[in-house]
Amino acid sequence: MAKSWKKYLLWFAQEHIEFRNAEIESLLSLFKIEMRYAQKPQSKEPFWIVEFSSEGDAQLLTSRSVSLRNCMELWGHEKSVDLLHNSLRKKCEIFAPYFSPNKSFKIEVETYCKHFTQQEKVNKLETFNYLPIEGQVRLNNPDTCLQYIEYYGIIPNDPPELPHDVFFGKCVAYGLRQLMKKLSLKTRKFIGNTSMDPQLSLLMANQAKVKNGDIILDPFVGSGSLLVAAAEFGGYVFGSDIDYLMLHGKTKPSRIRQQKRASDESVRANMQQYNLEHKYLDVLINDFAMVFWRDSFEFDAIITDPPYGIRESTEKVGTEKPNYTVSEEHLATHIPAKIEYGIPSIYKDLIIFASKHLKVGGRLVCWFPVLRDDYTVNCLPKHPCLKLLANSEQPLSKVTSRRLLTYEKTKHPSVDELSLEGVTIQDFREKYFLLREETRKEKRHKEAAIRKENWDKYIKNKQNCAE
Repeated sequence: MAKSWKKYLLWFAQEHIEFRNAEIESLLSLFKIEMRYAQKPQSKEPFWIVEFSSEGDAQLLTSRSVSLRNCMELWGHEKSVDLLHNSLRKKCEIFAPYFSPNKSFKIEVETYCKHFTQQEKVNKLETFNYLPIEGQVRLNNPDTCLQYIEYYGIIPNDPPELPHDVFFGKCVAYGLRQLMKKLSLKTRKFIGNTSMDPQLSLLMANQAKVKNGDIILDPFVGSGSLLVAAAEFGGYVFGSDIDYLMLHGKTKPSRIRQQKRASDESVRANMQQYNLEHKYLDVLINDFAMVFWRDSFEFDAIITDPPYGIRESTEKVGTEKPNYTVSEEHLATHIPAKIEYGIPSIYKDLIIFASKHLKVGGRLVCWFPVLRDDYTVNCLPKHPCLKLLANSEQPLSKVTSRRLLTYEKTKHPSVDELSLEGVTIQDFREKYFLLREETRKEKRHKEAAIRKENWDKYIKNKQNCAE
């Protein structure tokens, strides 16, 4: 039987725009949903016009996305309000089943990038009085929720008089926007200086295609933000980190008014807070640079944000002393020394680890810091067993950004592919501090030049007054 395709409007939140496509493509792959573009999406516009063969597919995709605000079955789309009304009047009989006397309804009015008062929105709503609606209005949980959207472009300071596009249809699902409030760092029990924003954590879990029953690892777990997101989508979560004090809640509090940490602050406490403790496997203190897991152990996904060496240190167990040994007498109480664990080594170890310990088809989702002027695709970590599927940028400053990379394992590695001899990865930290020092010198020279210029003006004015 041929599929019956219908048009739908995917309406996005206008933030983290570059991450949209990667999230939606990952969810389509996760749920094996077929979606077609009815109109080529523009990168900065907050909507896509697409086609699904069933309403269930549209609902499933939207209800898992954190980028989407809602999805609407598109009954009308025109370039002007008059054209929309003319089009809808011709289709009234098609909409009749949704407007029977025993079905409640409501109509939501949204104007994008141009403000209207509530009364003006009500007046817009009244222009749809020709629809064959017979049921009662119910604002909470109606049988049918209709939506009318006027789109005035993306320049809020200078909106046009008339909308660029107008849309009307039936809302079929809302996105997971409310989940970001639930997982807010403001109310979370245990956080650190680099705890990941809930929206980005959830985006990473979606790009990793986390589903119920998956086993997920974050090898640089910190305060466990990524574990919370993965567990929220049904994953069983493992974490590891070399920072003993962080994992035991002994570091300085990150909240300004908090004098000291509570005795029960931990990753487990966060999981308990969100009723996710049944998804929590454990958090282990270990050095990622050392072999820890059994060779045969595999994860469904690895989601992580390795340290960059800027706000947090990059360390591994080791010593620069030659031929250093610990006597058996002191071994029981010995605390291992640490040395710098450079960014090139971290990412080389990470992609080798992923090639070895991911299931075939499993995903590695990680952040990679770059200097924006130096960035090229060639500077990204590579491995013959990992296919790069997504690469999205989050600017951090004028000169720095980080890329969210999504890899999928395509095969098991050979012996040679577990060493990656000769592979080079740029050292972001070294270049960052060199650039920052150069910027500071330029600033000092500029300030000195301004002071000299002001002093010369002062002396000249003084001489003129003396004459």
